[in-house]
Amino acid sequence: MTATTHQPKVCVLHTVTALPAVFAALLRQEAPGVDAYHVVDESLLADTVAHGMLPRTVRRLAAYAALAEEAGACAVLVTCSSIGGAAELARPHVGIPVLRVDEPMARQAVHAGRRIAVLATLPSTLGPTEDLIRRTAAQEGADVELTTSVCPGAYEARSAGDTAEHDRLIAAEAERLAARADVLVLAQASMAQAVGSLPSDRLTVPVLTSPRSGAAQLATLPAAQAAAR
Repeated sequence: MTATTHQPKVCVLHTVTALPAVFAALLRQEAPGVDAYHVVDESLLADTVAHGMLPRTVRRLAAYAALAEEAGACAVLVTCSSIGGAAELARPHVGIPVLRVDEPMARQAVHAGRRIAVLATLPSTLGPTEDLIRRTAAQEGADVELTTSVCPGAYEARSAGDTAEHDRLIAAEAERLAARADVLVLAQASMAQAVGSLPSDRLTVPVLTSPRSGAAQLATLPAAQAAAR
């Protein structure tokens, strides 16, 4: 019998096809005590971008979580910030934790400094991220000042396949925001590469992204801690 037999099963729910490979690597580093399986449904994000948060999105996410529970999963990690609100609303409908990937990032942000800048390429992601940070600040008793931006033209460039222009626009906007902030939050994980290309002297504040800290949440699950002993 192998060690993986005893590892707790978790479901990682994505809305972008490229993310299972990204999170598989992160989970090996940050939560090696879990046995993850990945589900991708791009339509959850497409609906949210087109129409905002829909009741059917919450129902569908809750259904995915219920199926994960039936499959023996001890938790679900939702890796899309745009549907983070749906993840929270789905929680009462299942008996296992439904985790938002960006919750640890929000806690880090409110403790990193008063002036928080949040950068996104889509309004559908910016709104939920801003709301989460404000609610987290209230819970933590932190007085924060938020500056937000939807990077002009970046989403259109990526949709057109122009990754270089996407990265250039994000890097420039990140530098502009960071000049007047204590910490910069990237609402989408896909933006990290663009900001990482900037020389260190051009971006002197902490830059927070959600994937690594979001994945690390799974290592704190009681079942994962028990398996690691």
